[in-house]
Amino acid sequence: MKLKEENISIINKKAKFNYFIEDEYIAGIVLTGSEIKSIRKRNVSISESFCEFNDNDELFINKMYVKEYQNSNFNRNSLSQRKLLLKKKELKKLKKKIADVGLTIIPLNLFINDSGLAKIKIALAKGKKLYDKRQNIKEIEMKRDIERSRKK
Repeated sequence: MKLKEENISIINKKAKFNYFIEDEYIAGIVLTGSEIKSIRKRNVSISESFCEFNDNDELFINKMYVKEYQNSNFNRNSLSQRKLLLKKKELKKLKKKIADVGLTIIPLNLFINDSGLAKIKIALAKGKKLYDKRQNIKEIEMKRDIERSRKK
């Protein structure tokens, strides 16, 4: 009997502030045993990471920090590349859209699904300019002020 695990979800909080999100995909990740144990302990960060294609049209995630698991004999480099698993149709679509100027693939959310597999939600995104970020901050502050006035 499998014990019910708590929901593990690591969110990239900077993503929606720094980028306009266009399309979202859910991909699997190729991990070692010690890496999945570190993810279950929430010793992982995706805030600085990004995705790119290699020469063989395979998608990899770079700069995803996974802390070394203490009880393991074999530990990989904390910031090494990890392969993402998507269908060929989705990979071709992403590769075609990446050819456009200004688009990139960023991770939004790392989670463990009901089967116990690590999945990552990635997004095709376009970077925001400084004035877009300022506008976003103004909207957030206005919403906070409205909520404060309602409470009083």
